[in-house]
Amino acid sequence: MDKEEFRKRAHEMVDWMADYLENKGKYPVTPKIEPGEILKQLPSSAPEEGEDFDRIFADFKDVILPGMTHWQHPSFFGYFPANNSEPSILAEMLMSTLGAQCMSWLTSPAATELEERVLDWLRDAKGICSTWKGVIHDTASTATLSAILAARERVTGYRINQLGFEGFAKFRVYSSEHVHSSIDKALRIAGIGQVNLIRIRVDDNYALIPELLEKAIQADVEKGYIPLCVVSALGTTSSTAIDPIDKIGEICQKYSIWHHIDAAFAGTALLLPEFRWMNEGHEKADSYVFNPHKWMFTNFDCSVLFLKEPQHLIKTFSLTPEYLRTQLDEQVNNYRDWGIQLGRRFRALKLWFVIRHYGLNGLRKKLRHHLKLTKKAVEWIERHPNLEILAPVPLNTICFRFVETGLSTEKLNQLNEKWMAEVNQTGLAFFTHTKLDGKFVIRWVIGQTDVEETHIKNAWELLLEKMPKKENVQG
Repeated sequence: MDKEEFRKRAHEMVDWMADYLENKGKYPVTPKIEPGEILKQLPSSAPEEGEDFDRIFADFKDVILPGMTHWQHPSFFGYFPANNSEPSILAEMLMSTLGAQCMSWLTSPAATELEERVLDWLRDAKGICSTWKGVIHDTASTATLSAILAARERVTGYRINQLGFEGFAKFRVYSSEHVHSSIDKALRIAGIGQVNLIRIRVDDNYALIPELLEKAIQADVEKGYIPLCVVSALGTTSSTAIDPIDKIGEICQKYSIWHHIDAAFAGTALLLPEFRWMNEGHEKADSYVFNPHKWMFTNFDCSVLFLKEPQHLIKTFSLTPEYLRTQLDEQVNNYRDWGIQLGRRFRALKLWFVIRHYGLNGLRKKLRHHLKLTKKAVEWIERHPNLEILAPVPLNTICFRFVETGLSTEKLNQLNEKWMAEVNQTGLAFFTHTKLDGKFVIRWVIGQTDVEETHIKNAWELLLEKMPKKENVQG
């Protein structure tokens, strides 16, 4: 493709992108297709000769687009959002054009120094200790794994990296019953073993009970285990429950245990001063992760790991062969030494664009708007005689279900699962579920970039329309 055709096609792409963003609410949120339907439309072998761009783009629109779930749809209420915004998309275009591999200062000085400065901005805007430093990862899964590996190396004097596990007792990692599955995976990868994740019971608000945490630690010490790390949740995935960060931090300090705070989704709310209570006591912790790609209008992927003492991370991951050494290594941050990957994308650019475009006040305004919409939805649910909310709603995730007197939990679970499926099958809205105390609940997450009251009203009317009818629920 010569540069003139590239210019022409790029303009076409941008026009399509702008149209898509303007009309994304008109698409079905989820596609109505069967497994294998897209695969059947794709040739079984790659083309031997290059194809015309018009044909490629036509296939994108005719084959790929109809099979996409539209995560940016304002009626996407499932999981947690992976929302984007116009400035973030534009930054992604520049990132792709530059094509930089930003593994060290020398490979792109501006990328390294922008990352350092933007993360200092975010740290201060969120009320995190001013001495902490940050690094951008792809996802919270990677960031959390990195923190657990650093905890493992710190407690063993950085010997496992060199010598392996021989001579070390089993480690223990602790979290609430509602821990994200990425913690299980991290223990598998780190060689600690999934069986050594100790899940601590939660209270009526689904937050970890600190007294039970300490008892579990004491019991493990007596058995000869090494308590390695506590992962607390500043917003669990199921219900955005907030673990008592301060009390957990005190226990971790008492037993010299690494304390990692998982704030992947809810951490964005710390931009609002009125939500800083969630993070009280974080200064006792060792690391903290949150994802701007969830609720801060920054394209996936972009996860920020803050650390009290980044040298532990660097000592865990630093490995500099001769061909990567430079004369400036002692004067700069080489972020390749702050995580698992050697190669790194220029993710700081999209964070910079988003923060500068909205400003902190603009970001706060959007977050407060989402929280206001959530309160409206909560009021509607609370007023309905056949609906109940099963968990506190500190932010913008509502866990609710249909109820009817005299029905067993099993029957209610079946009815709620069928109800959610019928709503989702319309393509007009999309919800996902969790289970709380064995009860199937629908999660309504109101955090899409462009969600407005009209979207939640339409979703509410759809829920009412598809709600189990009283004459049918006994069947």
